[in-house]
Amino acid sequence: MAELLTDLQLNYGYLIRPLIVGTLVSIVCSVIGCFIVLRRMSFLADAIAHSMLAGVIGGYLLMKVFYQQDSNLTAMLVGAILSGILTVAMVGFVTKFSRIKQDTAIGIMYTGIFAFAAFFISLESISQYIQIDIYHFIIGDVMAVDNSELWLLAIVTSIVLSVVILFYRPLQLTTFDPIMAAAIGIPVMAVEYLLTACTSLVVVSGVQIAGVILVVALIITPAATAYLLTDRLDRMIMASALVGGTGFWLGFVVAVFLGSEPGATIVVVMTAIFLGSLAGAPKYGLIADWIRKRNTVPQEMMEDVLGCVLRARGKSVPVTEVLKHIKKPALLVRKSVSMLERQGLIDVDDENVLLTDDGRFQAKRLVRAHRLWETYLARTGTPEEEIHDKAHQLEHLSDDSTVKYLDDKLGHPVTDPHGSIIPNDPELILGKDLLLSVLRKGNRATIVAITVKSEIMDLADLNVGDEVTIGPRSGEGKLWTVITAGGKTLSLTHDQADAVVVRLVSSP
Repeated sequence: MAELLTDLQLNYGYLIRPLIVGTLVSIVCSVIGCFIVLRRMSFLADAIAHSMLAGVIGGYLLMKVFYQQDSNLTAMLVGAILSGILTVAMVGFVTKFSRIKQDTAIGIMYTGIFAFAAFFISLESISQYIQIDIYHFIIGDVMAVDNSELWLLAIVTSIVLSVVILFYRPLQLTTFDPIMAAAIGIPVMAVEYLLTACTSLVVVSGVQIAGVILVVALIITPAATAYLLTDRLDRMIMASALVGGTGFWLGFVVAVFLGSEPGATIVVVMTAIFLGSLAGAPKYGLIADWIRKRNTVPQEMMEDVLGCVLRARGKSVPVTEVLKHIKKPALLVRKSVSMLERQGLIDVDDENVLLTDDGRFQAKRLVRAHRLWETYLARTGTPEEEIHDKAHQLEHLSDDSTVKYLDDKLGHPVTDPHGSIIPNDPELILGKDLLLSVLRKGNRATIVAITVKSEIMDLADLNVGDEVTIGPRSGEGKLWTVITAGGKTLSLTHDQADAVVVRLVSSP
């Protein structure tokens, strides 16, 4: 074992420092990337990565001109952070005080700051003081990290991870609900700038591995991969760190054996991991989504099956008849039948389908919605040949509240334009309080309240506690016939019928 360790140290000892640096940076980039992805700030992270060139050059020149030092990572780190914060502040300023949107402002500001840095470094009077390796700044060089940079990057990692742990709750709240966070006293803008500072730190760290161009991949790709795998932030952070660390090690090993550029190879491996997760994630992957869609039965088709069986008027219907009526693939129709059976809406016995009580209720609700929409479309002048198809589409989009509103606006019609009876309101059940306007011929009810005084009706004719019977509609369906217990017949308008609250006693 001792000889093996000695051989590893002699032959591969030069890899220890890059592996430590890469592991630390990959993990911290992955962790902070979770908040970047959830806040949809990926483009802003890219902006910070590019604009930091100006900060790095500023810090380098400051140490070179005033302190005669060739390189000072701390000064360049501080310059990069200030540059990142300046970029965010300028983007916020432009967005707030002009009609320019945030994405446009980011595109303008980060390219402008990056171009300013490139312009500055190209000046002959300035370039003589600058000895930064721009090539490795662009593509990264993890193999060139020395001990001082290693310690500084370890400190950066400790600071950022400590911030995430200590301020986890404010970061979580401002990420998912900034309005609520502000309401309970969390300084949202301060948290935003804290996250920006941390992002700048990890960007500077990531530049050592992948360079300014690919550093965004170290932040975004592991977090996006974890986002496909879990729904909880704490698990997402752990999964992202695991993906980031694993991607770095695999990419670094591949780069060593192939002799390729480590930064680019690491990003390629992380991208491959993301694509694998995109395809195979158990809940949000493409394969899972395809299986889910394949097994999903359209609600519209299930409702069509209910309507088809309802026409049998209480008799069972062979599945073959359902297949003839619904012009859809047979496999999909049979899936609809199986789904309805599992939901307890139909009974299937030897290829014969029969509605249950719940199924009959749902089917009547659909027929009621269809015929009400046909009535509405006919009154709005829709061509007769189009009424049925449009009503068929609308019936599947209507909830109970929409159907009730439509029924009330139409004056509670009894028949549709074809003369077919519109089923009763599903709420028309014994012992329930409802408006007299929803009652039909033959219903008996007891008056429990009159919501409008004598300006609309004579209280001497209708009183609370009276039992009334509903007669046939008159006046082209616009007048309700009410027969009192004393045998007196009254005709009420829609508004008058809406003013009387009754309790249903019996139905014909």
